[in-house]
Amino acid sequence: MRTFASRWRPHTLRGRLSLVALTTATLLMVILTVAFNTVVRQHLQHQADDELRTRGTAVAATVDTSGARVRVLETPGEELLDANVWIYAGDRLLEKPPSATAVGPLTRAADALAGRGGTHCVTARAHGPVRLCARPVPGTGTGATVVTALDLSPYRSSADTLLFASLALDAAMLACTYALTRLAVGRALRPVRTMTDQATRWSAVASEERFGSIARPVELAQLGGSLDALLDRIRALLRHERQLTQELSHELRNPLARIIAELDWWQSRPRSAEETRTTQEAIADAARSMRTICDTLLDDARDGASAAPGTSEVGPVLRRLADRAVSARPAVEIVVTGPQAGLVAGVPDALLERIVSPLLDNALRHASARIELRADRGPGGVRVEVTDDGPGVPASFTPQLFQPGRRADPGDGHGGAGLGLPLARRLARSAGGEVLHEEAGTAGATFVVGLPSG
Repeated sequence: MRTFASRWRPHTLRGRLSLVALTTATLLMVILTVAFNTVVRQHLQHQADDELRTRGTAVAATVDTSGARVRVLETPGEELLDANVWIYAGDRLLEKPPSATAVGPLTRAADALAGRGGTHCVTARAHGPVRLCARPVPGTGTGATVVTALDLSPYRSSADTLLFASLALDAAMLACTYALTRLAVGRALRPVRTMTDQATRWSAVASEERFGSIARPVELAQLGGSLDALLDRIRALLRHERQLTQELSHELRNPLARIIAELDWWQSRPRSAEETRTTQEAIADAARSMRTICDTLLDDARDGASAAPGTSEVGPVLRRLADRAVSARPAVEIVVTGPQAGLVAGVPDALLERIVSPLLDNALRHASARIELRADRGPGGVRVEVTDDGPGVPASFTPQLFQPGRRADPGDGHGGAGLGLPLARRLARSAGGEVLHEEAGTAGATFVVGLPSG
């Protein structure tokens, strides 16, 4: 069940960034508003205190402390001075404002200030906030004190007006901040929306469009480069999958057709035991051919998907392949010559085996008595030769030698599917190398593998 917070949380990046900006601006505005209004109220109170001290000084000038008793002198404008003034001689109240009562809150506050002595100010309430300040009258031993009062309502009204004005300004600023943030984020994310629309329109295989072909901000350009690399990988994988499907469909068609034909022929009329055995052998041979085709193509697909950069020492790999081949056909002598110590190819061991194995298998099928594996340094890398003493490659078949599924003599009794040599060349080229057939004047066939050095 969705909570209230998650229900109202924005679901777009634009909304979330705008909300973050609004929240940050709100916190900043609150701090600034509180600080500003605190400073304003303190300043207004200082102004009120200064006003009270000025009036207290003026009233103190009318108090005569030269005699034995404290006297208040009569001066012009006395009514204005006496409006909010209390005059004390020690703890005795000499004068008070006409509007103040002897037990009123303002008189009690003035009595307390006079009793404390010194210059002090307090705030009391009497139909509103009132500020009172006490000022001792200059003189020795008199203890005379003047207390003046000032209504703070105008000052508080000014402070409240500034508070409401600052809150209104804050609200306007926050609204503008939110609107401008949404506008700015929307403009900043417009290239992302364009990239999304482009990705929706493009086909991963058919289209050759790229995100990096358009000038973008640095961050989006880096994102576009990463997406282009990902698209290239997807296209490569899809092409590889399509190629594998096409090769399997093409190569399996002939064995399947042969199986169907044999079964149709066998079911068309009663057959002898010898004919049935022949049909079964033909079907089994076609099935083995299908298995060879599947194993070869799937191994190629797995190797192509998991190929990784690396190096391999050529000598041990060739000797390992030779040992396996001898066990498969003991009558053929396999000689490994030439690999120098430290001769390293720029491909992993597994990939080197996959490149040389089809050439060695092909030599095993056609060799009469001897196969030679020779490795040496070649122009720009490593050169591996696989030579057999068989009948060699017919000149008429040489142009088709590396075409998948082609065999010089399909009826020669060997179980090859015509995929080994094309597979070896494809793997070598994927590693930056090549596989070639070398036409020599002597009998037999020689295939040369060129690979980059490690």
